[in-house]
Amino acid sequence: MDNGIWATWYDLADDANSPGRDAFLDWLHGDYLPEIQSKAGIAWAAHYQITGGGTKMQAIHDRLVHAEVEGVGTGTQFLMLVGATSPHVFFDPRIDEWEKSLGEPAKSMLARRVGTRTCIFTTEEFVTGPEFDARPAGSTPGPAIQMGSFRTKSVEDEFDLAAWYAQYRLPHMSRMPGCIATRKLVSIASWAKHSVMYEFTSLEARQQHFQNHESLALDDTVWTNKIITYTIHAPGSPSVGKRLWPPVDD
Repeated sequence: MDNGIWATWYDLADDANSPGRDAFLDWLHGDYLPEIQSKAGIAWAAHYQITGGGTKMQAIHDRLVHAEVEGVGTGTQFLMLVGATSPHVFFDPRIDEWEKSLGEPAKSMLARRVGTRTCIFTTEEFVTGPEFDARPAGSTPGPAIQMGSFRTKSVEDEFDLAAWYAQYRLPHMSRMPGCIATRKLVSIASWAKHSVMYEFTSLEARQQHFQNHESLALDDTVWTNKIITYTIHAPGSPSVGKRLWPPVDD
């Protein structure tokens, strides 16, 4: 079981062609994430590069309200995810304090991250998709994901949002080709109150099967459009990306 999710969005100070970036990724994938994964209660760890979701997704992104709040990191290049049996695994002891206590080379490597935003979530609902056999329950999320994190503007919006997920979005994802699973999350500790993570067999499968469904948000006659009018998203949300680690088998 993996009811707890630790999510960390960040940028790297080094540019894409820098040896420093390669060194960071080698350390993260070879040392840091395997060490986290070995801890008691941890089910899996994964690392994604945020790639963007295409022109239709960009059109939605441009219409969303994004938070500009002091202390809320603005990183949009990478997303580190860790799954645990319970969100309390990340608080006994506190995972953020453990991370800050690390010595070299971890201290210097982690200092390369900028705009870091970290959130800890618990699973509100989990829905399998037609491709769920692509990964066993409780194992690393799929090769491609889309993950949004946000708040609503009012309490009434909370009721509408919950109904939209229960009546519309989650049932639809359970039937969508290319979808491995969808999990609706709520926060234990973060700026965002809500999150949703969609898992796909590939970015191409997401583009082919999910893109048009998601673009209904641009049609002001449908329920999905209403959702984007009252949600306030974290910087860069939603994030669309491909898994770097563990490596995806071709």
